[in-house]
Amino acid sequence: MILYFSATGNTEFIARELARHLDDECVNLLERVKKNDHAPLHSEKPFIVCAPVYVCEMPRFMSKYLKEQSFSGSKDVYCIFTSGGYCGISGVLAKRIFKKKGMTYHGHAEFKMPRNYVANNSYPMLAREEIETRILTSRDQAKAVAEDIKAGRKLTARHVFLWESIVTIPFNPVWCKYKLTADAFYTTEACIGCGKCARLCPLNNISLVDKAPVWGDACTHCMACIGNCPTEAIEYGTITQEKEPYNFGKYKYIVKEQ
Repeated sequence: MILYFSATGNTEFIARELARHLDDECVNLLERVKKNDHAPLHSEKPFIVCAPVYVCEMPRFMSKYLKEQSFSGSKDVYCIFTSGGYCGISGVLAKRIFKKKGMTYHGHAEFKMPRNYVANNSYPMLAREEIETRILTSRDQAKAVAEDIKAGRKLTARHVFLWESIVTIPFNPVWCKYKLTADAFYTTEACIGCGKCARLCPLNNISLVDKAPVWGDACTHCMACIGNCPTEAIEYGTITQEKEPYNFGKYKYIVKEQ
């Protein structure tokens, strides 16, 4: 069983590619996370958890969800992480989660996907050519990873140095609390009040007031609201005003044409 959370489509693409190659079930965790639904998940095949990386590790809400979730059937688990280039200590922390559950962790794979983080000027958005290259490279990598999983091989990724854990573990919660805020989000006149942003927010942080989205105090900067807005009406301060929001759906033609 392949489990995933995806804000703007990158992780979903990898999850569905793996499901296709492995002839396995693919489950979107969004609604379960939003509803705090921990109904047991059962699979006779290995569990494959696919997640993006925020601030050098798996999203904190997803780590929390997995810690509280019960799994039955197979005791084998693999993890898949997508990022703009650095997955930090995601694998280290995932291994801890599943070992505590008595499951056998078979490693993780890291996919370098197009960036979606438009709400920060430290991470420049990529040119179309680079986006296309990353998608095609990741598609080919997904096939290779699926073959490893079929063969029961352990997935291997870059070595994580001790100093990375020492820095990230105390740093991540502080950064998330003070830097991943929602106070700068707003909508332009292009907003049609469809509510898609509220439906896709994993933290239930967006509500509609007079058909206009209002952001609360919780945010993980997943970019689901900006990246999925059908009219591109959502901005984050002045940072996003001259940027095109990213959504994998805009680039589906790349893999369809191959």
